[in-house]
Amino acid sequence: MSQATMDANTHAFKAETRQLLDIVIHSLYSNKEIFLRELISNASDALDRLRFEALTTSDLCDSGEILEIRLEVDPAARTLSISDNGIGMSRDEVVENLGTIAKSGTRDVLRRLEASGQTGESLAQLIGQFGVGFYSAFMVADKVTVVTRRAGEQKATRWESTGGESFEVGEDHRFFRGTTVTLHLKPVDADDGVEDYTDVAMLERIVKRHSDFIPYPIRARRPRVDAAGRKEPGALEEVTLNSMRPVWTRPDSEVKEEEYTELYHHISHDWGEPLDRISLRAEGRVEYQALLFIPAKAPFDLFFREQRVGLQLYVRRVLILDRCEALLPGWLRFLRGVVDASDLELNVSRELLQHDRRILQMRRWLTRKVLDHLHETKRKDEAKYQRFWAEFGRVLKEGVASDGESRDRLVPLLLFPSSRDGGALTDLAGYVSRMKEGQGEIYYLAGDNRGVIESSPHLEAFTEQGYEVLYLLDPVDELMVPSLGEFEGKRLRSAAEGVVELGSEEERKTAREELERKSGEYRDLLASLEGRLEAWVRQVRLSTRLKASPARLVTEEGEMSPHLERLLRHTDAGLELPARKRVLELNPAHEVVTKLQARYAEDRRDPRLDDYAYLLLGYALLAEGSELPDPARFNRLLVDLMSRGL
Repeated sequence: MSQATMDANTHAFKAETRQLLDIVIHSLYSNKEIFLRELISNASDALDRLRFEALTTSDLCDSGEILEIRLEVDPAARTLSISDNGIGMSRDEVVENLGTIAKSGTRDVLRRLEASGQTGESLAQLIGQFGVGFYSAFMVADKVTVVTRRAGEQKATRWESTGGESFEVGEDHRFFRGTTVTLHLKPVDADDGVEDYTDVAMLERIVKRHSDFIPYPIRARRPRVDAAGRKEPGALEEVTLNSMRPVWTRPDSEVKEEEYTELYHHISHDWGEPLDRISLRAEGRVEYQALLFIPAKAPFDLFFREQRVGLQLYVRRVLILDRCEALLPGWLRFLRGVVDASDLELNVSRELLQHDRRILQMRRWLTRKVLDHLHETKRKDEAKYQRFWAEFGRVLKEGVASDGESRDRLVPLLLFPSSRDGGALTDLAGYVSRMKEGQGEIYYLAGDNRGVIESSPHLEAFTEQGYEVLYLLDPVDELMVPSLGEFEGKRLRSAAEGVVELGSEEERKTAREELERKSGEYRDLLASLEGRLEAWVRQVRLSTRLKASPARLVTEEGEMSPHLERLLRHTDAGLELPARKRVLELNPAHEVVTKLQARYAEDRRDPRLDDYAYLLLGYALLAEGSELPDPARFNRLLVDLMSRGL
């Protein structure tokens, strides 16, 4: 027994890692050769990290050292090894990186996977963002061995697993820093998609197809052939399998669509195809080029605070930062891609980048070009833009709320569901073009979902008089509206505000006169209800805006809406918001209100008036999706009312 084996400790895979490992091995890929792309991509990342750390720690590698990836095969032993002389891993890093998937939301995504019943490539698109490509090795291998040595350390670590319930970690020997992943290959099985991966010619075809753009040489030894094309017995020659020409440096006419897709896979760890790409080149005082991708699906962690965002930043084809946050505003964090600058320093620090005027200039230019592209897509390809909006519309709304410099360019890109027939999304320009004659404001209503809004008492008068109302369903909407303010001189106003008046000036005057007359008739009842509900409302009054409903709760201009209040409480359970009383409006034409007026006129001391007042309050709260102050009391009163009625 070797010393390495004696020192090995057995570790169980974490539960969520075990589940994802099963998915990767058994149902993730239909094309098993993808494993090589994933392992080469990991090796390339390790070389990138070494080069970056060496900028500040010069003794990690020699300046003239060639960084490379090597493929070695042993047909007799049926093994394939992928080696790099990159950063390597310490023992703790091995356990953390190869034994757990330390990503926030892992369990949530697993629940979504299980609930959806997805398989195959659709699964790949969803969980590719976890960076679990290493485990794809188990699709073609019965056992995987990793020997790695961290740059700057003397000891090497050995990791080994058969892809079952556990893995072993022990000490090993490695002459130089870096990592070697050895696959003990399964038997060739064409029916199961397992090819002979000890065939160097096959490996070369796979590398050309999936990893040709990798900026480091991918080398292998193959049988040497003579001028007549015959193999020379026992003779081997070393060959470089990839061109190492970065895709973004080549003219578009020279790059195949598959090459763009493979670069996207490498950058994003998303195994689906991108929705769109943007190629950019800038010349002048600051010279750089960029290749950006818009994913087809939003990453699962798009709204997680700890999400790692930013573009890859290269300086003269040397990777400086894997995630440069300073290159894009936060509301463009869904973009993936590379920026290659010509005149930045190779050893610039992350902190200095945040304030470098050239980076700030690049940020403004990239933002402007991305917005230009989105405007063009919206104008020329409505279907594609609708797909984009479904995934990333919420993030653009963040930009309206937070980025004053880009707000005017963002507003025309906004889309909203509305009350118009057909249910199609509309932009603000489309809404304004359909406004009724004399309509001076853009009306909206916020809610948790479309069903709640469409059944809201606030919508009744708008529907009856033919006014279109925008539906704000995203949590960010009500934070965006105050920043937006108006569009083409038309102010945005909530349909839930009590001060909104509809119709022509004459219709409004008639409504005000009728409301004044009715309010005088109901004055005593309104005062009585106001006293009975003083713990929850500051005023009870009549309204001409209610048609089918007996009551509603309204906010006054400038007040926080109940929808926004619920969202804030849900987002931060410890958030303390000041107690707020609103206005309860009653429909004087509704049978419930007229009968309540008759009951009050008959006996002002009737104890059931308290109960009816509370039921009206409860009705108004439930109609807008808010919680009841005393659900038990409401249920008791409702059952009692039903019993008497039956």
